[in-house]
Amino acid sequence: MWRPGRPVSVLGLLAPHRRGAGDPTFRVHGDDVWRGIRTPTGPATLKVAARLRDGEIRAEAWGPGAGWALDHVPALLGADDDAAGFRADLHPLVAEAWRRRPTVRFGASHRLWEALVPAVIEQKVTGQEAFAGFRRLVHRYGERAPGPGGDVRLWVQPAADTIRRIPSWEWLRMHIDPARSRTLVRAAAVADTLERLTAGDADTRLRTLPGLGEWTSAEVRSRAFGDPDAVSFGDYHIAKDIGWAVTGTAYDDEELRAFLEPWRPQRNRVVVLIHGLAGGRPRRGPRMAPRTHLPTP
Repeated sequence: MWRPGRPVSVLGLLAPHRRGAGDPTFRVHGDDVWRGIRTPTGPATLKVAARLRDGEIRAEAWGPGAGWALDHVPALLGADDDAAGFRADLHPLVAEAWRRRPTVRFGASHRLWEALVPAVIEQKVTGQEAFAGFRRLVHRYGERAPGPGGDVRLWVQPAADTIRRIPSWEWLRMHIDPARSRTLVRAAAVADTLERLTAGDADTRLRTLPGLGEWTSAEVRSRAFGDPDAVSFGDYHIAKDIGWAVTGTAYDDEELRAFLEPWRPQRNRVVVLIHGLAGGRPRRGPRMAPRTHLPTP
């Protein structure tokens, strides 16, 4: 049991770790959110729910990594995210969003490899294709989550050692092309080193690896470290959506950088607040289509 002393939306804070509605490592049953996690001490099933009337967070865990998972629940639910010094008053839209949602926080999983694998799979493809590829990877090379996790069809994604041994033709069967699979295999070779990275050095170190750029680094840091400054520049939608909300016309990445600069080092807090208030822009133009040239599994 944990008393955060502030309103906490369990599903809202954990949702960024969910890779599509069919994510086998993430289940929602009633008020309970279930996650399959590979911790430093082994796989774990984690169940988390909020008791709003009592102001409590209830968490249970099973498996070799249960103790680690329970110890990190507060961080996972944003306890380490300090919004002190955030200047919502620099723009009226941000001020209104902050007035409505003053408890917006970023949770930190402290599992960099867990965040990296799906982020690489999501590079330069549609969400539909990425989520399907991640599901196939987990079902073929992951493992059932321990304890009652199996009863809710919960899985734990594969370890780095497993990723290193997947042959090239199996990646194609999962509709994950060679560019992304090579990136994952190379990253898996240094996964132990990556797990020792801190929030301060992660961006620089991640972007030295072939195939890992600004977008992937931000996606990883926002989830693994709860970095409130990790904006996913290069995303297909973010700049356009924020520009539409602020000016009525889409931004490009450079315009988004200029707009967000006054809020450094909490730029992504602005993105989340504006998106939560205004939503996305109307989708009237052409959309990225899933590719059809990869083999059917």
